[in-house]
Amino acid sequence: MNRMKYGISVVLCGLLITTGLYAAGRLVQVKGSDTMVNLVQILAEQYMEKKPGEAIAVTGGGSGVGIAALINGTVDIADHSRSLKDKEYASCKENGVVPTTIVIGIDGLSVIVNGKNPLDSLSMEDIGRIYLGQLSVWKQVGGPDKGITLYGRQPNSGTYDFFLEHVLGNKDYSPKMKQMNGNAQIVEAVKADEGAIGYVGVGYLFDESGAVQKGIKVLKVSHKGGPAYSPLNKDDVRAGRYPIARPIFQTFNGTPKATVKDFIAFELGPDGQKIVEDEGFFTVAGQYLEDNKKAGF
Repeated sequence: MNRMKYGISVVLCGLLITTGLYAAGRLVQVKGSDTMVNLVQILAEQYMEKKPGEAIAVTGGGSGVGIAALINGTVDIADHSRSLKDKEYASCKENGVVPTTIVIGIDGLSVIVNGKNPLDSLSMEDIGRIYLGQLSVWKQVGGPDKGITLYGRQPNSGTYDFFLEHVLGNKDYSPKMKQMNGNAQIVEAVKADEGAIGYVGVGYLFDESGAVQKGIKVLKVSHKGGPAYSPLNKDDVRAGRYPIARPIFQTFNGTPKATVKDFIAFELGPDGQKIVEDEGFFTVAGQYLEDNKKAGF
C-alpha cells in the first residue's frame, strides 16, 4: 500500500477543511507515535471516505508528544506505542484528564540489519549487550569482522522507551547510538550501512508490494536460550512467542462522544482491523480484546 500517497491525501484534505471544521468544533485531532502515524492516517482516510462530513487530522511527533498534548487538552486522541508512565498519570489527574486507553493493534518490534549481514538471528540478551555498547564487533555474535553501528530512536519516542525497558533492562543506551527521527529513517540508514543494526515497527518493513524492503534483513529473536522467532510470523507474534511484541495504544479523555467514539469503533471493527493487518501490524487479540471491552469497545 502506498503510505506516501495516503499521508499526502490526508494532509491535503486537512488543509482544505481544517479551518472551518475546527471553528465549528468538528475536527478530531490525533497526535503521537511515529510508529503508528502512517497506520492511523490511513484509518482516518478510510473513515472519512465512509463519513464525508467528518474530519480527522493525524500527526506524529512521538508517543510522549501525543500524551503531553492529550494532558494539555490540545488533542482528542493520543497515539502511543508504550504505556503511560506514572508521572503522566499524575499529570492527567492534575489537569482533570481521565485517561481511557484502548489497544488498536499489535506490533512485532523488529530488529533489522543490512541485507549483506550473514546473521539470521540474535538473542534478546545479545541485542541488549549490543545496544548497551558491551559488544561492538559483529564477530562477537558469530557475524563478520566488522564494527557494529547502532541506530535507534529519540527519547520522545515510545519505541525508544519500550526497547529500553524490555531489551536493555532499563539501562542506558550506548552513547554511540545514532538517534533517528523515525522508523523510516532507521530503515534507510540500515540499508546504507553494512555494519548497521536498528529497531523499527513491523509496519515499516515492507515495500508497496508487501515484500520486505530490499537492503534490509529482519532478524529472528530468541530469549533465554529458547528458539528464535520472527516478527514476520503472525501466529508467533499474536501468541506471544516472539519476544519483542507490544500493543499499540490510543488514549482519550473519559468517555468519547460523537466522531471520536465513532472513529474508534471503526478502528476496532472489521474494516479497521483489516487495515491494521494490511499495513503489516497484527489485529487485537486475547486479553487486549477484553481490555477494550472494559473501556467501552
